[in-house]
Amino acid sequence: MRLIPTQMSIACYAGPGGPEVVIEQRRQVPQPAPGEVLIEVVAAGLNRADVLQREGHYPPPVGESDIPGLEVSGRVVDWGPGVDPDLFPGGEPVVALLGSGGYAQYVCVPAGQVLPAPKGLDLVAAGALMEVASTVVSNLSLTVPVQPGQWVLVHGGSGGIGTFALQYLRARGARPLATVSSPAKAEWALRFGAEAAINYREEDFVERVGELTGGHGADVILDVVGAKYLTRNVTALAADGRLVNIGLSGGTRAELDLGRLLAKRAGVIGTGLRSRSAADKERIVQQVHREVWPLLASGQLTVPVERTFPLSQAREAHEYFDSGAHLGKVALLAGPDQSSR
Repeated sequence: MRLIPTQMSIACYAGPGGPEVVIEQRRQVPQPAPGEVLIEVVAAGLNRADVLQREGHYPPPVGESDIPGLEVSGRVVDWGPGVDPDLFPGGEPVVALLGSGGYAQYVCVPAGQVLPAPKGLDLVAAGALMEVASTVVSNLSLTVPVQPGQWVLVHGGSGGIGTFALQYLRARGARPLATVSSPAKAEWALRFGAEAAINYREEDFVERVGELTGGHGADVILDVVGAKYLTRNVTALAADGRLVNIGLSGGTRAELDLGRLLAKRAGVIGTGLRSRSAADKERIVQQVHREVWPLLASGQLTVPVERTFPLSQAREAHEYFDSGAHLGKVALLAGPDQSSR
């Protein structure tokens, strides 16, 4: 067992703003509380939620660390009271869903939110797995159980959540469609399971969904945009369809024609993951384990990490993420001698 240092490197925010507020600091290595494990981090995924926190729109839940980062891979190196060390043997690779704290060399996590790393998946890719997997499974399996043959529209089909969702939906026998912003991103979405990719800068996605589904519409829409798309999303829904909103990049307020909603017997659902209770997160994590691990093992699911940055270059990672150029996931490497790739 490695000797645990007293201090560690972390990346955090000096205040709300752009990538310039991302700074590196030294902090005390946390001590696991009852029911927690201490993970030595290998990699942490960078997610849109981290950007929203940086901008001042998405503060950590009460009691959580101010350090950003919602998913990691690594190895358990210590156990809090009440945790059976045999469940997470020291040195064995693990992945974890966090409320915060992933941009660090060490992080404490409730044991129920930790899983053995999937076999065959390298730890860099594994570090970018749990937030997207938990988001997709909680919304498209637990909240709205997607059925084989259903049309599902995924907005942002080339990003981390979109890339994972398209593969997951295809594996479940659904018919996924994606919206994207460029031909390169359309090619990416098709590569990872989309039946068709709609370039929203050149096409009206409502019209294209109607054409592609033969007038049926989308049975389910997974939306990261929010207010800007609300009316058009409802228009694109099939009868008895469900709009699941998980993001607000396009604003928080919009008018909704309830008559159109009632006529379609449709539903609009807003969900979040970070603010859920530990018990809820444990339930989701266990569902992820049951559904996603076999798909990873069979090759039906992958976690493409397009680019990595050392933790010391978290600012540059945010600059790249903000550029909109990334495809799939971006990850931070927590080791002391890591370089970007």
